[in-house]
This record gives sequence, C-alpha cells and structure tokens, in this order.
Amino acid sequence: MPHNEVNLVLDSAKIMGTIKALEKRIEDRFPSSSLLKTCKGFIQIADDSQENINYIGRPNLSIRIFALAIILMGLVGIIYSFTLVNFKFSNLSFVDVVTLAEATINDLVLLGAAIFFLVTLEVRLKRNKAIKILDQLRGLAHVIDMHQLTKDPVMIGVIKLKTYNSPERSLSKFELQRYLDYCSEMLSLIGKVAALYSQSLPDDVIVRTVNEIESLTSGFSRKVWQKIMILADIDGDAPLTVQMD
Repeated sequence: MPHNEVNLVLDSAKIMGTIKALEKRIEDRFPSSSLLKTCKGFIQIADDSQENINYIGRPNLSIRIFALAIILMGLVGIIYSFTLVNFKFSNLSFVDVVTLAEATINDLVLLGAAIFFLVTLEVRLKRNKAIKILDQLRGLAHVIDMHQLTKDPVMIGVIKLKTYNSPERSLSKFELQRYLDYCSEMLSLIGKVAALYSQSLPDDVIVRTVNEIESLTSGFSRKVWQKIMILADIDGDAPLTVQMD
C-alpha cells in the first residue's frame, strides 16, 4: 500500500504570507502602535531573507567555474614544472634532491591551501549574507521583547495613582491578550525565518546561529505566555482597586 510522502520542508512563501497576515491583524487592532511598525520592519527583513535564501539555494556557477579554472591552472603549472626538471638522479647531488623535494612540497602545500580557499569560497560568501540577516532577526527578537516588557497583566482592573514616569497602560484585558499573542506569534515566525537559512545552507556556523536564535525566541515567548496565562486567571469583572505605580 503506497504511503503519501510528508513534506518536511519549510515553505518561505507561506511563512511570508503568515507574516503579512499578522501585520494586517495588528493594524486592525492597534493601528498606531509601535508593534505595527516593528512588524512592518519584520516584513522587510523577511523579504530580504527570501532573496538571500533564493541566492543561497542556487549554485553560483561563475564562482565554481572560476575556482575550477584556477585549480586546473595550478595543477598544469606544477606538472609543467616537473617536465623542466632533469630526473637523471645519477647527476643529482644530495643537496639537489633535498632542494627539489622541498620545492615540490611547498608547491603542493600552496596548491592545497589555494584549492581549499577556492572550494570554500562560495560557502563563505553565502554564509556572510546569511549571518547579516540572522543578526537582524536576533535584534528584532529583542525589540519585540521590549514591546511586551511593560505589559503587566497584574495591572488589569487596577486604578493606578500614576507617577510622572509610569508607563502608559491603557489596554483592556482582551486587548492585552491580543497584544501579547501577536508578540508571541512574531517571535515564533522569527524562528521560522531563521530556520529557512539552516535548511538552505546546512553550514555549521549557520546551524549554530539559527539554534541560538530559536532558543532566544523560545525564551522570550515563554515570558509572553506566562503573562497570557496570568491574564486567563484574571476575572474581567473584578472590582477595581487602588494601587500606587
């Protein structure tokens, strides 16, 4: 009996669609919020990521042809140099043999280093492009964490005698739940966009960086969900109390 194959590959287009849908939801609920501006910035980073991921996923033929040509030229040069050497060992002194061996070893070492540099050139260029966007995603996660920092669920249903420096808290219980939920969704999507890079370029540095970002966003998301759970236990019709802030 045939089994249907399960698609375990992240789809960048669907992730992008989810981010844009989230932006519309935030705009409907909080049209003048900083969170909306952050989400718009996220869309720009995700757009750049799509271009980068398409570049990373394609073989760079120009670099590969250039690298192959240089390697072949190096090999031809070494082979040609051997044709110029008189291999009549009866006419060679011990010093000549040592000098020839040393020169050959040096040429082979330099050729090996050049081959390694050229073979890894494409990966290093792609890695650098990926790291730049991953750093932006890491910074974005910290920005979202700052958005939820002053969203304190225990202040719901409290008449505050505000001080001059008190943060603005004008959200209802429902609005705060939606706000925190949007923060959590955005953090999750940051992890998904980052994972696209390790999927396209399973390089050790990229995989390690993506894992760090996923751990960071998971930690931030746990803090958000702790607040959401506290909100769920708060009675929306609870009597108001007075509390200094």
